[in-house]
Amino acid sequence: MSATPRSHWGAFRHRSFTLYWLARLAANFSVNMVSVAVGWQVYDLTKDPLDLGIIGLVQFIPALALVLVTGAVADRYDRRTIMALCIAGEAACILGLIAFTLSGSTDVRIVFAILLGFGIARAFIGPASGALAPNLVPPEDLGSAIAWNSSAWQIATIVGPVAGGLLYGLAPEAPYAAAAGLIALGLVALLSIARPKQMRLAESAGWDTVIAGFRYVWKEKIVLGAISLDLFAVLLGGATALLPVYARDILEVGPWGLGMLRAAPAVGALAVVAWLAFRPVRDHAGLLLFVFVTIFGLGTILFGLSTLPWLSVVALAIMGASDMVSVYIRETLIQLWTPDAVRGRVNAVNMVFIGASNELGEFRAGVSAALFGAVAAVVVGGAGTVAVAAIWANIFPSLRRARHLDGRP
Repeated sequence: MSATPRSHWGAFRHRSFTLYWLARLAANFSVNMVSVAVGWQVYDLTKDPLDLGIIGLVQFIPALALVLVTGAVADRYDRRTIMALCIAGEAACILGLIAFTLSGSTDVRIVFAILLGFGIARAFIGPASGALAPNLVPPEDLGSAIAWNSSAWQIATIVGPVAGGLLYGLAPEAPYAAAAGLIALGLVALLSIARPKQMRLAESAGWDTVIAGFRYVWKEKIVLGAISLDLFAVLLGGATALLPVYARDILEVGPWGLGMLRAAPAVGALAVVAWLAFRPVRDHAGLLLFVFVTIFGLGTILFGLSTLPWLSVVALAIMGASDMVSVYIRETLIQLWTPDAVRGRVNAVNMVFIGASNELGEFRAGVSAALFGAVAAVVVGGAGTVAVAAIWANIFPSLRRARHLDGRP
């Protein structure tokens, strides 16, 4: 009978994972405060939705440009050290945003340059942090670690934007200052972790070694289908970049309301995380994936058409809840099916897919909004997500028929 609680809370039996979880919570909380503040600040300065798209683009470019490097680095060098260096880099970027705000400058190109630095740090921290978690817990607690790891991100995504919006309402530099202090605490927690054992990349860094992550993903069609489905679904259906437009011009709810809108998807996602921690997906995983991607698209359409703040919040919560199912299935597949020696490179590939769906999706939304208007950009994107779910169900029948996440028939 003792095995049941272990399966739910087992990851926290390990001090290193607890510190890692707290470090990720603090770092993600900081990033979310910065994200909502930067979006409002840039749109307040330029009133151009295209600039909101550029915010996403400059953070995605490093992940794409460095994908052949970041994963190999995570497999060759100590992952905890890589995370620490990246968090320190993010802290330096936050200090740069404080300096920009206090200077009174209106040149948003400076902000884009700082966010490019953010993107470089995130390009390296993604593969390292994703591959580090399995080194901190035994295999029997990995499922618990994945669920609670997602919860750290979702908690930060719920509270961080609200805090960022409230603090920005007090003073534009306030959310950046709070984020700098919090990310420093996260760095202290991370450095308190004992150096874990890790299967190091032993072979020389030749071309075959560098592209091993791509080769693995291409070979495992279920993994390829899952991450590419998420890529195109969020690339088309993502509306996060346009939330400042909705908060300021459509719903007229101000920076605090923007924080609420940014938090709404994570509220829905956290509810799913809590459910999955106690009731993980045990059967019909592939079918559930397609169902919830379709719901994500429908929720996007509802949000795009809504002119009522409460209905917009509900639609965003539905989007977050349904997207979390996709995240859970994809991350579980990657962590359970990937050998540790290549896990960093596979996570680098995964981070490019995630970055393309999120940051590049924000750029897509910004360009579309500049050309056709924000409402059309969101609604057409949601319809595209529903179409992608139908197409992928036919292209990847093995994913549609997959029943168990651990590869069992």
